[in-house]
Amino acid sequence: MSETRTGGAPAATRGRLPHAALTGLFLAGFISILTECLPAGLLTEISRTLDTSVALTGQIVTIYALATALAAIPFSRVTAAWSRRTVLLLALGAVAVANVLTAVSTDYTLTMVIRFVAGLGTGLIWPLLGGYAARLAPEGRQGRAIAIALAGTPLGLALGVPLGTWLSAFGGWQTAFWAAVALIVLTMVWVLGWLPDLPGQRVTDRFTVRKVLAIPGLRTILFALTAYMVAHNIVYTYVTDFLGYAHMECQAGWVLFAFGVTSVLSVVVVGSHIDHHLRKLVVGSTVLFAAAVLVLAVFAGAPALVYVAAAAWGFAFGSSPSLFVGAAITASREASDVAQSITITVFSASIALGGFLGGLLIADLGTASITWAALVLLAAAAAAVIGGKRHAFPAG
Repeated sequence: MSETRTGGAPAATRGRLPHAALTGLFLAGFISILTECLPAGLLTEISRTLDTSVALTGQIVTIYALATALAAIPFSRVTAAWSRRTVLLLALGAVAVANVLTAVSTDYTLTMVIRFVAGLGTGLIWPLLGGYAARLAPEGRQGRAIAIALAGTPLGLALGVPLGTWLSAFGGWQTAFWAAVALIVLTMVWVLGWLPDLPGQRVTDRFTVRKVLAIPGLRTILFALTAYMVAHNIVYTYVTDFLGYAHMECQAGWVLFAFGVTSVLSVVVVGSHIDHHLRKLVVGSTVLFAAAVLVLAVFAGAPALVYVAAAAWGFAFGSSPSLFVGAAITASREASDVAQSITITVFSASIALGGFLGGLLIADLGTASITWAALVLLAAAAAAVIGGKRHAFPAG
């Protein structure tokens, strides 16, 4: 194997990003979030197989996110000294096996257990990606490397539901999970061939969770991330309900397509500027997202404006994982591995919490309430981002 593929230093020395290696990290992130979101567009079919209600079946998405949130910190600490590629391959293998078992299961309780195990695997994958990418990148280009590695997350969120629905047309909902298994196997082959192995970093008392949380700026970053992601998931989880409220249920696919296209565009645009303009990009993302939700809240009866708002929302959200993880890595420096595991815990918990709160809001206050609740949260996120100029989101 060539020098380029056996360590991170050569790429850094040459000053070029190791795109083949970063592609492996991108694929790992993509398949993780794809596995989480895949059932969302297949709930009716899966509920028939499992002989449960759609509402109960929907909890196979929630339990996945919950497992990821629970696993991120303890699993990251247990495996901190292991080689990074070994951890990634083990986690991908666990998710692949879980997807196989999900595809053949006809029992609801067993499926919930399997999905919980799959979420544990993702709890190992997500905290790895940002730090792995940063260590592979040359000095001054870590932000762009992180953006590439984490781009799979928004793409998985944007494409998971429509992709699963489309694949199910070729042989039932199980086809979507078999396709995911095939993609995981291909990802593992790519990782073995092109991702340099890096040594782990043994956890010491210097970097306990309590001490890392005391790092100036990190709690502000986590608060802003929580408000931002809960707001996103309150609306995104129930976007089809909102479009029904807006009398656009037949256009749901096209609205989600607009969201997905601009999410991809966001990854490209932000990745080119993240190393030098992180603060401006985080502020812009938060404010643009809030503006998009305000349009959805006020102009739900205007289809053209709903499309514009969905596109703006996608552009704002597309690179948000890269922005917040990049901010956490910058703030925590040597403790970045622990900081990332905390960030991923918050990220995953926010997915579960957003879905839960959105359901309560719709049941008690009606569908329109989810946009106003999201707007309040985004106002809080914007205040934290704009106010965190010294440590959390510094200029320059």
